[in-house]
Amino acid sequence: MIVVVALGGNAITPRGSRGSPGEQWEAVRLAARALADLVVEGYKLVITHGNGPQVGYLLEAFDSLPASIPRQTLDLAVAMTQGWIGFLVAHSVEEELSRRGVRRRAIVVPTRTLVSLEDPEFSNPSKYIGRYYSEEEAARLSREHGWVLKRDPRGGYRRVVPSPTPLRILEVDAIRALLDRDFIVVAAGGGGIPVAFSNGTLKPVEAVVDKDLASSILAVELNADSLVILTDVPGVALRYGKPGEVWLRRVKVGELRRYYEEGEFPPGSMGPKVLAAIHFVERTGRRAYIGLLEEAGGVVRGERGTVVEP
Repeated sequence: MIVVVALGGNAITPRGSRGSPGEQWEAVRLAARALADLVVEGYKLVITHGNGPQVGYLLEAFDSLPASIPRQTLDLAVAMTQGWIGFLVAHSVEEELSRRGVRRRAIVVPTRTLVSLEDPEFSNPSKYIGRYYSEEEAARLSREHGWVLKRDPRGGYRRVVPSPTPLRILEVDAIRALLDRDFIVVAAGGGGIPVAFSNGTLKPVEAVVDKDLASSILAVELNADSLVILTDVPGVALRYGKPGEVWLRRVKVGELRRYYEEGEFPPGSMGPKVLAAIHFVERTGRRAYIGLLEEAGGVVRGERGTVVEP
């Protein structure tokens, strides 16, 4: 059985950590234990991951360089994080499996995600990235780099980039071939490196793609048996953190879509995860699961977290 597992950002940089190499290794090794459980149970595993803190780190590092040194573009930063985080995940999973006497190789696939330049996000970008700037700095950076900067509700100005809807995962055939040869695959990191057709040519674009939505697209294209979204909360809740909070253990996809369209799930947190689950279940007629990273085995078996059913 093929399972696509989307790791939340807490798997690499837990809340409260500073993101030091030691902290990253510790966090990823904890995640590797849960992932190894799935491999031992016989699943063919594709692992995707977020990259928000790591991309932010790189952009701030670029900003600190002398003006004489060229800034690297956002698409290259996403590619860098695919290698960075992919290495952490693949090595840690192999290490954990070896500790259990299981010999399996994990392969990192730098992955491109097709988006459309007609997506409304390109005319009205909405995703905040990078550090905060003063109004004067924002005006200068806009002139020098052509960036769009907007006032962040939390204070100061920040760069905003498009977050277009993912359409296809371009490396899906390579990922499928690796699965057929019994490799564990780490792919679509950070939602993939966004590319789009321009004048008939495929070109990289400076944008960010939601990791959960890209994972759902990949799971559909692989004809996966299930999509598993692992995060730092026990599942999906109505009125989360408010009076009358209700956790959903099993929910039909139509009911979940109704909750989503009623605005029950915030765009910046559970919203993309719920939409990704809806997308997968509606297109495949199979189940999606959302739950705690450390309970991965129970989540996949439907014993923990939220099960989204056809």
